[in-house]
Amino acid sequence: MADDRKLYLGPKLRVLRRELGLNQTRMAEELGVSPSYLNHLERNQRPLTAQMLLRLANVYDIDIRDFVASTQEGAASALSEILSDALVRDIGIARDEVLEVAENYPGVSEAIGRFYRALSDLRRLPEQVASGLSGAPGSVAPLHAPLDWLRETMAKAGNHFAELDAAAESLAGELGDDPSALQAGIRARLKERHGMTVQIVREDVLAGTLRHYDMHRRRLLLSERLASSGRLFAVAYQLCAQELADAIAAQVARAGPPDEDSRRLAGIALTNYAAAALIMPYDRFAKAAEQSRHDLPLLRARFGVSMEQLAHRLTSLGRTGARGVPFFMAKVDRAGIVSKRFDGEAWPFARLGGTCPRWDAHEEQAPDAVAAQLIETMDGRRFVSLTVGLPREGGARGRSVIALGCEAKHGARIVHADGIDLEKGAATGVGPTCHLCERRGCPDRALPPVTRALDLHGYERTVAPFPFRRV
Repeated sequence: MADDRKLYLGPKLRVLRRELGLNQTRMAEELGVSPSYLNHLERNQRPLTAQMLLRLANVYDIDIRDFVASTQEGAASALSEILSDALVRDIGIARDEVLEVAENYPGVSEAIGRFYRALSDLRRLPEQVASGLSGAPGSVAPLHAPLDWLRETMAKAGNHFAELDAAAESLAGELGDDPSALQAGIRARLKERHGMTVQIVREDVLAGTLRHYDMHRRRLLLSERLASSGRLFAVAYQLCAQELADAIAAQVARAGPPDEDSRRLAGIALTNYAAAALIMPYDRFAKAAEQSRHDLPLLRARFGVSMEQLAHRLTSLGRTGARGVPFFMAKVDRAGIVSKRFDGEAWPFARLGGTCPRWDAHEEQAPDAVAAQLIETMDGRRFVSLTVGLPREGGARGRSVIALGCEAKHGARIVHADGIDLEKGAATGVGPTCHLCERRGCPDRALPPVTRALDLHGYERTVAPFPFRRV
């Protein structure tokens, strides 16, 4: 029994060392051990002791729970999804082999993931050519490469950037708490310290743009169409772009963007992150979220933000020692297309595809109305899902919704889940995405699973479309 409790975390230790940019000799010196002992730990030839875990936590400021927690299931799920592709599924790779690779060889799993994304880009090539999106003759760039890179970067960081949070929180301490006072304070600071003015202008002046910074006249022009939450966020963004520029640039550099488009995208995303942290300072916001039991309309009103801004912020509460509910988030349009996504600790759908049509996030909701749903994946995991309607923007015909969710074990901390029996109540069965889902008898299925052969007969028609064989 004693051996069962030993911790062999060599691959995680090796990944941590590489992320810190250290060689074995340097890390061993900082931890006070010999390089040979560290080498044994990384090769799983020695277990990681409690004393060594504490040294890691103290020297590198890591959360022991996160370090020890197994990432096997999440990594194995993504790897299984890739290996179910029609190109290789006939090999029949066993589940235990996938688990072994995901747990002991995370670098191999990441490499396979990158190759698969490249393959997916190549498969989109004919559509790009047909649409005139392939660029100059003889040169083809992946259609969504910068976005894919940014999503991967944010996911690796857990959508939490401690240095930016701390800097924004410090800046917020010099301004007002009330949204109107905060906006006035930011505008005054922009004027006094940076010589910038803020003007609200008619819609026709900006010609379809909601925010524009005139560098020559040092004016921030905001469209009259912007709601108060949008105006607050716009001035907060401008202030962070000025006063936190160095911290943002340093974070972008650490992320290592592969090209100029990715670098610019990361800069915008991290400035947005800092602006949200300025409007919703970590400590005050996290306490308000817990005390209100994540009452979304109340938090929205208290901090003067939109539902989308609020949802983004709730996914970023990853401060060591003061973590919030590990929410995942998606922005879904009425066609079911996910335009934004943060996976949190447990995203219940396919990471490389769409979502399940049985998820209520596909339904159009009234603006700011919160609808709760209990969903259950095929492996029996339960999640609380909250969907919130967004107002139409920019002449859009259909409304998008914001979907927030977390594992059902956190449901008692969410007021919108009151009245739902989280353990035994009826839950809606969902799958990863139709072409990967093996749930039989689903009347909402849009595609057959690529992992199974169809089982079609002319003498019968089943309720569920695309019947398939069990094996």
